[in-house]
Amino acid sequence: MRTLLYVFLTVFCALAMAQPPGAGDAAADTAAAGSDTAEVGEAPAPVDEPPETSPPAADVETEEVERQQSASMNLKDLFVAGGNFMWPLLLALLIGIAVAIERFVTFSRAKIDVARFLEQIGGYLRKGDLKGAEDLCDRTRGPVASVLRAGLLRRDKGLESVEKAIDSAGGIEMAFLEKRIVVLASVASIAPMLGFLGTVSGMIRAFGEIAAAKNVEASLVAGGIQEALITTASGLAIAIPVQAAHHYFVARIGGFVTDMEEASGFLMDTLADMEQLKQL
Repeated sequence: MRTLLYVFLTVFCALAMAQPPGAGDAAADTAAAGSDTAEVGEAPAPVDEPPETSPPAADVETEEVERQQSASMNLKDLFVAGGNFMWPLLLALLIGIAVAIERFVTFSRAKIDVARFLEQIGGYLRKGDLKGAEDLCDRTRGPVASVLRAGLLRRDKGLESVEKAIDSAGGIEMAFLEKRIVVLASVASIAPMLGFLGTVSGMIRAFGEIAAAKNVEASLVAGGIQEALITTASGLAIAIPVQAAHHYFVARIGGFVTDMEEASGFLMDTLADMEQLKQL
């Protein structure tokens, strides 16, 4: 009897130990699944919405780049934003550039080595070759050669006639040198006036928009103020270099005048010495 009881207990313990592992967990999972299934029909619990966040840094950088691009304009954009007064300013600029280039080329061609030229003229005159001196003047460009040639053509009529011919030729050459210089002076004085006129026009438009608007905003007056500033800056930007070119050419004309006076004095002295030699 004791042996049968012992065998029974041994078999019961073996069966209990032979239960697969996790069976208890599976039962627990089954129970949990049942509870979830039971709650399917119920409404979900309300979830709090996340607070609004600031835009990403990439968007902020993009807006900043666009703002900088709109603030920086090229010459074409500035010309358009300047309004109608930019057209006469552009015309004044083109006229100033054309005249400055033409005068620079003319003065460059007229410039000669005066000392060397007078030395050659003196050599012809001392040899008595007046025809050679005239030919040299014909081959040489510039006001100095023209003045001396005019004096040499009157050598047979006395020193007084030579002096008058030199003065007359000097006046003609001065008129040629000063040709179109007044245009540069006019552009230098008119360009700022056009710019200021554009400024007044832009300010009038800006105040008109302020008067017509109920709510004044910076964007309403920005266009007129921008137009005013652009025209003013453009007028000054044109006038400054044109005025500098005008002063430069006036100085060059002064140099030519000095050269003509030196050459005419040399010719008069040389011809006077030749007259004295003939009398002796």
